[in-house]
Amino acid sequence: MTIDLTTEAIAKLSPRELISTLKQVDPADPALKDVDIDVIARGIDPKKLGKDEFADLLGTLGDLADAGADLDLAKMDAQNFARIISRASKDQVDAVTGRAGLRERVLDEVFRRMEVHFRSDRAGATRAVVHFRLSGGFGDGGHDVYEAVIEDAACTINKGATRESRATVTLGPVEFLKLATGNASAPVLFMTGKLKVKGDLGFAAGFMSLFDIPKA
Repeated sequence: MTIDLTTEAIAKLSPRELISTLKQVDPADPALKDVDIDVIARGIDPKKLGKDEFADLLGTLGDLADAGADLDLAKMDAQNFARIISRASKDQVDAVTGRAGLRERVLDEVFRRMEVHFRSDRAGATRAVVHFRLSGGFGDGGHDVYEAVIEDAACTINKGATRESRATVTLGPVEFLKLATGNASAPVLFMTGKLKVKGDLGFAAGFMSLFDIPKA
């Protein structure tokens, strides 16, 4: 069966039809080389998908990318990525971050984008290390740990803790994804008990201001 992967054809698909189509695609299909990840992104509306369907869609894109298709989340436009996350419900994000492999793929991508969107002009001579502990993970104590190192006017992200931190931020993956895409406020999350800080509270509260966060 020949699957139409033209921009025009993809644009006409409903979110559910998009999932079905992608699941049928052979990763080796030469037509995939002409498929723009952002065309697919514009066809994704989490509000029209069920909890598991949203996770299935991101998982399918990941599987195709792993098989050699040019559909890596890293190539998705920042605004499209932010829009998808902002429109996803808590249950949908929970479904994504509850799947081993898919959770790591999405979180790795968000933290990678933090390096890209770092504002060195705002950081000045700041030197600091911040640890993020994301609950519900598969690491030690049920947390996944990422480390942001700010030095020499750059931000470097490490998986796991390699240095002593100025602040350690603990929160759920839903809250983190909303925070990282400009759909939540760190002070509000802190005041509502959804974000906890150990160490320099003031620095942690303003940490996200060091990044040019894309708006949906």
